[in-house]
Amino acid sequence: MAIATTNPATGEVVRTFDALTDAEVQDRLERAAVAFRAHRRTTYAQRSGWMRATADLLDAEVDQIAALMTLEMGKTLKAAKAEVAKCASGCRYYAEHAERLLAGQDVDAAAVGAIRAYVRWEPLGPVLAVMPWNFPLWQAFRFAAPALMAGNVGLLKHASNVPQTALLMEDLFRRGGFPDDVFQTLLIGSGQVEAVLRDRRVAAVTLTGSGPAGQSVAAIAGSEIKKSVLELGGSDPFVVMPSADLERAATVAAIARCQNNGQSCIAAKRFIVHEQVADRFEELFADALRALVVGDPTEEGTDVGPLATEQGREDVEELVADAVGKGARVVVGSSARDRRAGEALGVGAELEAERAVNGDRHEAVLREEARLARHRAFAQERGLVAGGHREALVRREREAAEHTRQARQRVFEQRAREAVVPDAAKGLIPPLRRHTPRRRNEAESFATRG
Repeated sequence: MAIATTNPATGEVVRTFDALTDAEVQDRLERAAVAFRAHRRTTYAQRSGWMRATADLLDAEVDQIAALMTLEMGKTLKAAKAEVAKCASGCRYYAEHAERLLAGQDVDAAAVGAIRAYVRWEPLGPVLAVMPWNFPLWQAFRFAAPALMAGNVGLLKHASNVPQTALLMEDLFRRGGFPDDVFQTLLIGSGQVEAVLRDRRVAAVTLTGSGPAGQSVAAIAGSEIKKSVLELGGSDPFVVMPSADLERAATVAAIARCQNNGQSCIAAKRFIVHEQVADRFEELFADALRALVVGDPTEEGTDVGPLATEQGREDVEELVADAVGKGARVVVGSSARDRRAGEALGVGAELEAERAVNGDRHEAVLREEARLARHRAFAQERGLVAGGHREALVRREREAAEHTRQARQRVFEQRAREAVVPDAAKGLIPPLRRHTPRRRNEAESFATRG
């Protein structure tokens, strides 16, 4: 995927960027390592002052920052401004509480036969963050604020369709007072992520994205004995029982499905309704969806803007067509509207974040999982399933899960064939990889014997 700002409301390519060369990436990693050696010795008071100053910049520049997010990924200005405010709040929270949260703790010395025993939390080093486009500022700030306050330095590999938001973050932290290179944005493609993660100067990784992306990053981090934090996608059910206030439930359902143009990890994606109230809820839910204003995300009255990418819109069209072909009935919405006018398809849909690692040998399982996801489109994207049909749904879900398991197994077997070498004495052993000589833990326990 090209690194570019493309206005999803018009399709106009506003600005393109060249990916960093391998030499440029190496320079950034070395600068991060040097910055860490100094940053880890700064005080909480210093970091807190810089973090509060960054929050003040977010407040002062909310209109410009929100407009940039809307330009790059299409969320409404109202939603974008709320996201900026949330980032400022997060910065102030960690500025205030980081020292207390990371304070050393005395533990039971007698239990280990020591005079004194305690736990001390220390910074790890440069942390790589692979972040998605759906909340382009918040997802990255919720990593950066606690990481920088803890004395780590940040390396941001953002989604390729929000490069200006990613660069803005680096600028905000620098203007807030953080020293140069304490937070850097790496404009790199997904194919460059593995080399960065395996680099000995990178201590840990965090990713928000799809299941396959999380598997890839976790596997690499595990092979290098590096810590990882993952937040992966879900398929949240919205269950409606006869005891519910149906009008209220329908109103909340429309918000839960369409928040952030329908592109939210925590959005309701499966609507499971008791058959006693299914018809009435369907009617109320459709009315609530029809009441939403779909259009230009920069206009004040717009509730739902465009999906973030052209590929996303095409995927949704295919999902809906596949569901209808398998018996689903369109209650509200239509086929794709005039994209040049910037109108969204239907009420939006949840899209996976960009894969962080995109090796050729993973493609088969990713394609198969995508195909299986389409077979679950009606249930997962905008499905309204009456209780009387739950047996068929469960059967299809089980079949899809089994197909996915088999596809993954084929990929794992292929990996094994490629990654091991025969050894007469030891059987199959993995080839040697460069291993970091020493890795800090998040916490170190110290006990001094008398």
